[in-house]
Amino acid sequence: MPFKPDFKPLLPEADDNLWFVMHDGKMLVKEDSGVYSIPLLSDINQNRRYFINEKYFGLLDGCPCYIAEWKDDVVIDDGFELKGIGELFSLFGDDLILVAGCAAQLIRWNQTHRYCGQCGKLMEDKTDERARNCPQCDLIYYPRLSPAIIVAVIKDNKILLARSGRFPTGFYSVLAGFVEPGETLEECVAREVYEEVGIVVKNIRYFNSQPWPFPDSLMLGFTAEYADGQIQIDQSEIAEASWYSADNFPNIPPRISIARHLIDWYVERYGNEKTQTS
Repeated sequence: MPFKPDFKPLLPEADDNLWFVMHDGKMLVKEDSGVYSIPLLSDINQNRRYFINEKYFGLLDGCPCYIAEWKDDVVIDDGFELKGIGELFSLFGDDLILVAGCAAQLIRWNQTHRYCGQCGKLMEDKTDERARNCPQCDLIYYPRLSPAIIVAVIKDNKILLARSGRFPTGFYSVLAGFVEPGETLEECVAREVYEEVGIVVKNIRYFNSQPWPFPDSLMLGFTAEYADGQIQIDQSEIAEASWYSADNFPNIPPRISIARHLIDWYVERYGNEKTQTS
């Protein structure tokens, strides 16, 4: 069965429980002859004295999952490595990557919500839900989610792809951006596309969504059609942008990402159609 988020363990700890342990933004993984895995309790129990902020966070295929932080200045044992979340894409299957992303988001939330933002008191975990509570002013903090849109824009059977200055050279994707307060998702789609590349869009349609732990986004996917304008990039956000057909793609995102799901949707729908000059 898929991952089932939870905050109260229904089973006692066991040696085969999965432990998602992070240090300095990277996750601890076990390596054995080039094969990587998430450590079991039996793998890391001897080092548990170095863990802080241990918490149960759900079941993956019926297996209890825990998060923890590794204390600073502790040497990692042979047979283990620290990997960035992005590096896990090439090591694990989709389900495990998404659970690791959830773990990373929860650990970051714990790190950034140790003290109350209103009165400064040390926060406590609530006992009846996944939340943190201030014992002094009773303010409640839930795990942070930052909604962002991501959109495939289509013109004359071609898709708009762009490269951010933050991406490696040659890596292109569809456009994305964070939702502003007081803004609908559709308004955000139209604004982000216009701000980043000077294009006006129409017929904005919801596609699907995906949690994205960089660091705490919820990506909300859309499709849209070109309405007006010429590509004029915002050089503070975009390095290059152009219209592409399915037979001349540049380097595109990995299959697990919603960006790739949108591109694959475009290929399935338009890839066999005769492209026209943009």
